[in-house]
Amino acid sequence: MKPGMLEQINAEKKGSLFLPGIKIIFQLSFFQGKRSKKSRLFALLSFSPIVIALFLRIHQTLSPERSFDGLYFFNNAILLFIFQFLVLVVTLFYGTSISTDDLEAGTWAYLVTRPIPRATIVLGKYLSSLILAAAITGTGLVISFFILNLESLTRLSIYGYLIKDIAILWLALMAYTSFFTFLGAAIRRSVFFGLIFSFGWENVIQYFPGSTQRLAIIHYIKSIIPLPSTGRFSFLTFQLEPTKPAYAILALLGISIFFLALSCLIFIYKEPRAED
Repeated sequence: MKPGMLEQINAEKKGSLFLPGIKIIFQLSFFQGKRSKKSRLFALLSFSPIVIALFLRIHQTLSPERSFDGLYFFNNAILLFIFQFLVLVVTLFYGTSISTDDLEAGTWAYLVTRPIPRATIVLGKYLSSLILAAAITGTGLVISFFILNLESLTRLSIYGYLIKDIAILWLALMAYTSFFTFLGAAIRRSVFFGLIFSFGWENVIQYFPGSTQRLAIIHYIKSIIPLPSTGRFSFLTFQLEPTKPAYAILALLGISIFFLALSCLIFIYKEPRAED
């Protein structure tokens, strides 16, 4: 057999297992992930938007003389909490764990010696984390929307806001999970630096004037959130110099693809150590 032929055969064999490998890794990761203590904790945390919505609804019931705009409170209380806290926390721990869980459990060597491309490990675990994060954050978003808009449920127009918000949530989860997957694969103590990024950089740089705020992922999320024109103050648009929606969507997709691709490259060429 000519030199290099064996490597070519192994490469072709691994290539044929690319999609099946993603499916297998996804199923294993999803089954383990939904039963983990982390997911149970996040599931409890997902009730926070519902609690906030119930509090606002009860307050309105006790003070019926005050006007109550469900969409306004949904955007300025629920979406603010979800996009600037809940999404960041959930994607941080899910994203960074893609590279650290197997090291801590001692199963990394088993995974990388299987006849599947290493990139399938990242992609399978990424999809699993993305769906778990969507289930956790989406539950609170949808239920709190219905609680705050009980009087308007017969108006078909409000469901357009809900559909758009769910789509934006997916884009946000994709971008943040990709970034934190890269962070977990690239550096040690990724959770620590992820917290600094989430509640330092993301929550400060978005209020800078000019193009500087475009260096924050949250800027592009806020740029495409549909806001009802009530004329009242909105926390989501405070200091916001929005990017055009089409460009904002492309930016979020680009961030997702870029950092996910970098994560795959790191997994292919880097040999992580247990202390990482």
